[in-house]
Amino acid sequence: MNLLTYVVREGDTSRRIAMNFGVSHAALRAANPQWLEGESPVPGELVHVPARLPRRYVCRTGDTIASVAMFCGCSAERLRACNPELGEDEPEAGQQLELPAGRADTIVHTSAEYGPDQLAKDLIRIKRSFPFVSVDSIGRSVLGKPIHALRIGEGPFRWHFNGSCHANEWITSLLLMKFAEDYARACRRRGALGGQNAASLFRKTSLWIVPMLNPDGAELAQTGLFASHPYYSELLAMNRGSARFHRWKANVHGVDLNDQFPAGWEEEKARRSVAGPGPRDYGGPSPLSEPEARAIAEFTERMDFHAVLSLHSQGEEIYWNYRDEEPPESERWANRLANASGYNAVKLSGSDAGYKDWFIHAFRRPGFTVEVGWGRNPLPLDAFSEIYDDVVKLLTEALALAGDETVHE
Repeated sequence: MNLLTYVVREGDTSRRIAMNFGVSHAALRAANPQWLEGESPVPGELVHVPARLPRRYVCRTGDTIASVAMFCGCSAERLRACNPELGEDEPEAGQQLELPAGRADTIVHTSAEYGPDQLAKDLIRIKRSFPFVSVDSIGRSVLGKPIHALRIGEGPFRWHFNGSCHANEWITSLLLMKFAEDYARACRRRGALGGQNAASLFRKTSLWIVPMLNPDGAELAQTGLFASHPYYSELLAMNRGSARFHRWKANVHGVDLNDQFPAGWEEEKARRSVAGPGPRDYGGPSPLSEPEARAIAEFTERMDFHAVLSLHSQGEEIYWNYRDEEPPESERWANRLANASGYNAVKLSGSDAGYKDWFIHAFRRPGFTVEVGWGRNPLPLDAFSEIYDDVVKLLTEALALAGDETVHE
């Protein structure tokens, strides 16, 4: 096996290294048997990276550039570019063709952890590729990272989706960004997404997505704690001396953002009985004490959304109610989302202070918390495709609801 060497940098993970070199994660792990199960590379470590071999195809009788390109999922132009010796000729039976690696037009890659740096780069590329998508910032995190938002659509019904309220649920950011890219591409091609006509959804709805509400926490959960972190001592103490933060849900103040909203905040604080900052379930010293929670609350009030949906993980459930303050269509909408995704619509009790709870309480409009996937957080990336298949149907069904229901002002 031909091996390259690479010096690990801060923020690297084994999956990110594999993705950047265009090799499989399994091949990278196999080339570095010194890593124990669950162990991550550390900055400064020298790792071995297997050289990526070209993909080749042996042509059969009747094959053409167009038919091979279609079979392999790439354009004929790109296939010809990989095989310049062909010129404008068609291949002959037995001839070997070099196949392009991956899809050149893919923006959001789903094979590695998704943090604030990856999000920022992908938003630039999405804006460049799809000029009808607008990108903005609604505020900043504790560490000053921008909390990004993007808008797709020009319709009268104002939908809002958000993700990564909890740090170790960062897969929800990846799901939302993959959805945003696929939705924008389907709009440009006037095609379908999740069984729905994308152009029709674009005309009926204006969708604002905040993919990563807790960027500081997401980064911490993915890469762990380094001595250079400005909250190093405080976070280490909150995490019982461990530098591994894969189970961390809170922001870097140790505040659980989904216990931060002014809807039964005191009741939730008493129910949780968590005295101070830590990995999860501490609602802070007061409602909206954290800049991330304030940013999404102010954004929601300013945009006056007709409905909101917050992605969490895990459980494959849809929560749609809050203390009987939700409008009558909420249960019907939840059942439609459940039918589309295969998830269960659940009437929840004994829960307060969440974003969905506050939205229903403050606006008396439909609000949903969707627990994606099944297992243990953080959900494994190996299950991404299966989870996304359910989520894309749920999110497009949510957009389609806007054309079937009355807009509540």
